[in-house]
Amino acid sequence: MKFKLTLLSIAALLSVNTFAGNEDRIGAAGATQLLINPWARSSGWGSAGGAHIKGLEAIQLNVAGLALADRTEIAFTNTTWMQSTGININTIGLAQRLGESGVLGMSIMSTNYGDIPITTTELPEGGLGTFSPSSFLLNLAYAREFSSTITGGINVKILNEGISNARSSGVAFDAGVRYVTGDRDHIKIGLALKNVGPPMRFRGDGFAIETVNPFTEIATTTEQRTANFELPSLINIAGAYDFLINENNSLTAAATFTSNSFQRDQFRAGIEYNLNVKKLIVILRGGLAYEKGIFSQTETLSALSGPTAGLTIDFPFGKNNSSIGIDYSFRTAPVLGAIHGVGIRLNLGSSAEDE
Repeated sequence: MKFKLTLLSIAALLSVNTFAGNEDRIGAAGATQLLINPWARSSGWGSAGGAHIKGLEAIQLNVAGLALADRTEIAFTNTTWMQSTGININTIGLAQRLGESGVLGMSIMSTNYGDIPITTTELPEGGLGTFSPSSFLLNLAYAREFSSTITGGINVKILNEGISNARSSGVAFDAGVRYVTGDRDHIKIGLALKNVGPPMRFRGDGFAIETVNPFTEIATTTEQRTANFELPSLINIAGAYDFLINENNSLTAAATFTSNSFQRDQFRAGIEYNLNVKKLIVILRGGLAYEKGIFSQTETLSALSGPTAGLTIDFPFGKNNSSIGIDYSFRTAPVLGAIHGVGIRLNLGSSAEDE
């Protein structure tokens, strides 16, 4: 109980200090890859399932849901990030139950930006070869069931990004709690504090300028100062409600309010329809990530908004409700094209319930 109260107190205090932003701060943060949901399953309904999600993908939305993972879960997703950009994101993760109530999770997200021509002031058209930016994110998470209704967790993020002659590294923290109630555990509430950490800064030889004194002909190197940049901190407040249609059909409605410190706040809503067809589990999803101006190309300020859709097909096997599944998600992105995610997951455990 003390741990749960401490976690909620930290979230409340940090929210007062961190989330005093407004639209004047849009574009002032860096490391915005922390805002990307790379998983095909949870992104298919607009990342609205912060209160409902369980297992490995909960590391991204609300780490408290990691505590509900089955014995072992392994997943991989490839995301085509806004088709016209040529950017691809590969994400792999593992969740492993430790004892009866604790779960350890890890995931790695790597972004491939492709090859970009090297240009200089003397050769603005290139001709000197190419370089490839890199972005790497490692999540190390732990979550625990404190009772039959309350779970909580923490996540440590280690991130690194840069090019051949300039690089930045940093660390960020997430914390989350999840509460379940109702006679069928069909009402769920979640709170997640994400991307809280010290400012980052780029360093490297790319900020060094070599000049020659015309009088002495002596070359000197000057190191340019680089400014710190903040992380895109946010709070997610989520709720979900399960409708049991019959023993083979269920429907979940979910909603999340995201309070962003460096961009417009967002409202996310989604539905998930779960159908058991003999030995298959088919899950259909749809959602909307809404913020002011998303339906206008001149007013929209984020590619992480708009309608979404998704599909999962799970193939159960064995005696312990294990399964192997295929996931797909589609997300619209203003101006730069759609986002497609395709994933595969192996779930070894004792729970038949899907996230």
